[in-house]
Amino acid sequence: MVIRETNLEGCFIIEPAIFNYGRESFFESFNQKIFEEKTGLKVNFIQDNQSISQRGALQGLHLQKGEFAQAKLVRVIKGRVLDVAVDIRPGSKTYGEHVSIILSEKNKKQLFVPRGFAHGYSVLEDNTVFSYKCDNYYCPNHEGGIVFNDEDLNIDWVLNKEEVLLSLKDNKLMPFKELT
Repeated sequence: MVIRETNLEGCFIIEPAIFNYGRESFFESFNQKIFEEKTGLKVNFIQDNQSISQRGALQGLHLQKGEFAQAKLVRVIKGRVLDVAVDIRPGSKTYGEHVSIILSEKNKKQLFVPRGFAHGYSVLEDNTVFSYKCDNYYCPNHEGGIVFNDEDLNIDWVLNKEEVLLSLKDNKLMPFKELT
């Protein structure tokens, strides 16, 4: 398993070792001991979530505030997404910067998104199955978000404007400047 830090401190890309045995393949999607050794972080995942989406669906940029902040380990089981994490930690040297990565059933890459980040993804293939572990429970009274097309963040979601499908909640998210 290869774990490497992105340009955002505490945000890691995880690439599992994949073993092909002719008619089947195997990989370890997470190993607590290896994760802690290679990142220096202790994390206790307490909830697993999964969604199935069609091309064009765009989730985020979502966040949980205060004591309900969440770290996430995200991956794609089937299909392909562009996954995005934005550093919203006050005082961070990379505040307002983002990292994006294609996660797919083929590359089996994962992204660890630490607490203090906003997170989102755009679905690039129909019937994509997206899975993520969280280290804290979701609390609707402490959720927030940043509008996906924020001009200051300037994120390329790899979709044409006409393709983007947003939920009612995501249509009402605020600009990055108003996050404080």
